[in-house]
Amino acid sequence: MECTIRPEEQGDADAIRMVLDSVFRDPPEESILVDVLRVRGRVVSSLVAVCNGQLVGHILFTPLSIENAPRHLRAAALAPLAVLPEFQRKGIGSQLVMNGIDDCRAKGCHILAVLGNPKFYGRFGFRRASDFGIGNEYDAKDEFMILLLDPAVVEGISGTARYVSEFQTMGI
Repeated sequence: MECTIRPEEQGDADAIRMVLDSVFRDPPEESILVDVLRVRGRVVSSLVAVCNGQLVGHILFTPLSIENAPRHLRAAALAPLAVLPEFQRKGIGSQLVMNGIDDCRAKGCHILAVLGNPKFYGRFGFRRASDFGIGNEYDAKDEFMILLLDPAVVEGISGTARYVSEFQTMGI
């Protein structure tokens, strides 16, 4: 399937909301969260997948803080990732992840984190965060993973990774 991955543009919000609401059914917390993050300027990277003129997927990266990390460390959290159900299992989610990783690297991120399926995200180089001494505020174990974009910068970092406050405000 021929799809284009591009940065979110003004005017994409309604279509992104539709994608998120079709994947994360009830209630529409994910789409509300993405709207709030966008309005508050808490976006590191927001990409969409467009197939035959239809927006069918979205990925978002937001700032992430890690205790005991130097101030210059730039970390981002991947959440959410969504592809319309009828377009899933066609590689679109993988394209979004790969392009998102590249975009975050280009924007100077040193580390990425995700709370998700280890089998899926492991394909992109994400590894269990606890292996690096990094925990998370959700007390997730194998599902909380990191990807080192610049291993030299993150050497010796440990502590708890924290998502931006909007995730807690929304109860996510």
